[in-house]
Amino acid sequence: MTPPQRRRRHPTELPQPAGKQAEGKIPERLYVLTGAAEDGDRAELDLVTLIVARTDAPLSATPEQAALLRLCIAPLSVAELSAYLNLPYSVVTVLLTELLAAELVQARAPIVRQALPDRSLLEAVMHGLQKL
Repeated sequence: MTPPQRRRRHPTELPQPAGKQAEGKIPERLYVLTGAAEDGDRAELDLVTLIVARTDAPLSATPEQAALLRLCIAPLSVAELSAYLNLPYSVVTVLLTELLAAELVQARAPIVRQALPDRSLLEAVMHGLQKL
């Protein structure tokens, strides 16, 4: 009696040639997405900076910029945009810098919790106004 042959669950993958790797793993592709930045200046964007689109994507926009503008109908953070587009943070900041320069998007600082008035202070003012 011969033992049953074991089959692999996942067939062995043949190694791919260097030019046919997955698109997300090619560093040259990221350079092509961002273009050759002449001055290298970027907008100062944090991971929590909120981005909102002002208009629809123009016909001259790249596919990545058009995707950013479609996503930014509602305010989204730079980190969320990076995750949704599956692009590194640095690439998204370069794309957003171009959109900010063209005034197609608006960057908003996130609402800081300490900038809001204290609830107890608001209640004290409300009670004072009610006593008048």
